[in-house]
Amino acid sequence: MFVYEQGVPSELEWDEWDERCEHAVACDPEGRAIGTARLVPDGRIGRMAVLAEWRRRGVGAALLEALIALARERSMPRVTLHAQTHAAGFYRRFGFSERGGEFSEAGIAHVGMTLELSPAKR
Repeated sequence: MFVYEQGVPSELEWDEWDERCEHAVACDPEGRAIGTARLVPDGRIGRMAVLAEWRRRGVGAALLEALIALARERSMPRVTLHAQTHAAGFYRRFGFSERGGEFSEAGIAHVGMTLELSPAKR
């Protein structure tokens, strides 16, 4: 998704982590992928993307909540991510806080964000 819409070079989209990540995929009622995200074994959330026509409809929130829940189940103490600066407010609503200043990733302005996790409730 990002490769086309955001102009991210495809060689940056695929990396050595991909096979070791947990991937979340959101599908429409017909089973077509409309959003995706991944959780890296070290607690990083990334590759979060939702098709434009499905944004602001809860798809991104569902993907993020699913990966946060998975991180809690795995007893990860925190999750981190690199948010595009215009999307930082979305992540703040889930309790993420910014760490450090703005930086460029794939030519796009980002900010690092962290969410400290409490253990999963059983």
